[in-house]
Amino acid sequence: MAQHDSEDLKRRMRGAVDAFKRELGGLRTGRASANLLEPIIVEAYGGKLPMTQVGTVSVPEPRLLTVQVWDKGVVIAVEKAIRGAGLGLNPQADGNLVRVPIPALNEERRKELIKIAHKYAEQGRIAVRNVRRDGMEHLKKQEKDSEITKDQHRHSSEEFQKMTDGFVKEIDEVLAKKEQEVMQV
Repeated sequence: MAQHDSEDLKRRMRGAVDAFKRELGGLRTGRASANLLEPIIVEAYGGKLPMTQVGTVSVPEPRLLTVQVWDKGVVIAVEKAIRGAGLGLNPQADGNLVRVPIPALNEERRKELIKIAHKYAEQGRIAVRNVRRDGMEHLKKQEKDSEITKDQHRHSSEEFQKMTDGFVKEIDEVLAKKEQEVMQV
C-alpha cells in the first residue's frame, strides 16, 4: 500500500518542481520570451483566464513581446494584467495589439528579478512540503485504522522526508542557476 503512496507523492512533488521551473522560465534575462506573459491571469468575461486564452503572444523582436488580443473588449484587461504582474513591464495598446517592450536589465531590475525568482522558489518548496504533509496525514490515518504498523509508518515517513529533501534541493539548485543567469551582464 505504502509503495503506491510514495509513487503518487513523488509524481505530485515532481509536478510542483516542474511548475516552479515553468514560472522561472518566464523570468527572462533581458531578452523577450513568450513564456514571460504565459503565467499572467487576465480578468475577462467575468472570470480569470490565462493570457494564452485571450490572445496570441509572440516575439517579433529580441526586446519586444506582442499580444494579439482576439477580442477588442479585453485589450484594456490584458494591459492591466501585464502591468499588475510585477514584472516591471509597461504595455501599450494599439488597436487589438498590445506591445510590451522588454527593458534592458539594470542592476535594480536584476535584483528585482532575483526577488521574484526567490518568491517562486518558496512557493515551489511550500507546494512540495504540502504534498509531504498530505502523505504524512494519510500515513497517520492508515496507522490509526490499523492498515499499517508503527514501523511501516516510521519507514514511510523517512522515505517521504528524503523525497521532500531531494525535491527542495532541486528547487534550490535551479534557483541558484537562474540567479547566475540573471546576474550575468
